[in-house]
Amino acid sequence: MLITVSAHSNKYYHLGFGKNVSRTNLAIANEQRDCCIYETFAYEMIAIARGCIIDETDFTLLIAEHVYAFDSTTIDLCLNVFWWANFRKAKGAIKIHTLYDIKTSIPAFVHITEGNVHDVNALDVLTYEAGGFYIMDKAYVDFKRLYTINQSNAFYVTRAKENFNFKRISSVKSDKTNGIICDQTVKLKGIKSSTYYPVVLRRIKYFDNEQRRTFVFLTNNFAQSAVDIAMLYRYRWKVELFFKWIKQHLKIKSFWGTSINAVKTQVYIAIITYTLVAVIKSKLKINRSTYEILQIVSASLFDKTHLNELLQSPINKNVKEQKCKQLKIDLI
Repeated sequence: MLITVSAHSNKYYHLGFGKNVSRTNLAIANEQRDCCIYETFAYEMIAIARGCIIDETDFTLLIAEHVYAFDSTTIDLCLNVFWWANFRKAKGAIKIHTLYDIKTSIPAFVHITEGNVHDVNALDVLTYEAGGFYIMDKAYVDFKRLYTINQSNAFYVTRAKENFNFKRISSVKSDKTNGIICDQTVKLKGIKSSTYYPVVLRRIKYFDNEQRRTFVFLTNNFAQSAVDIAMLYRYRWKVELFFKWIKQHLKIKSFWGTSINAVKTQVYIAIITYTLVAVIKSKLKINRSTYEILQIVSASLFDKTHLNELLQSPINKNVKEQKCKQLKIDLI
């Protein structure tokens, strides 16, 4: 970024940058400017992006309600510099807990904590939508918190842990050709877990023919087919792709500033950038990848060309050199 900006030093005055732009100046700005400004703007952009991309989803299941994947990613930090980012004895980190809208591929909620905060604690800050689906890995299996989702008239889909202790109440005849080994209504047997979750839940055992693995899913939804529940969990990997994309292409692993305010500022700026690119792609109907759009925009920050013209120009991928007469060199 600094290289791109420095190439336009004659425009510093009009852009309000002052005489010079350096890494130190940007770090000081991140330290001193309240991150709540960027957080508020990030959620405004999230609302816009989710609104304009609702009809451009690759989600194929017949579910009208919102479908979310909830997960977290850890970003390692140097504990000597980021002293507040407690994680391990000699290592610092932060966690970005993200509620990811599967249908629009847009993060709906982001919660930033120290690295030593357990993933399941982030469920306490969520507000659950009635009728919505929340897909989580087995790290989030906490029956007290899952019962809160159930009491909110929302649905969860997660995986059972290996020590899952239950009593079968009834079973539904399943079609093993679709990979469904069993579809059961069960009740928890443990003293604590049965107290925290006093009602029945659904247990589905599914064999994934592609991965050659068996999965055991838990859900409080009894209306959707067992195959749909298994397919819902498969969509959870979209949040993993989001984490991978945002780490690789938005450079949030290199922070400008060492305070928690500076780190949060840069994370929210990354979210803003991601949603801006998504809105551009949707509004202009651009047949390019999100990464390509980001690269073009970042290289043309001070270009006065209209975005539509800049992004709609053809890509010359197969450029061949013109044939010309050239002397042949004979090796002796």
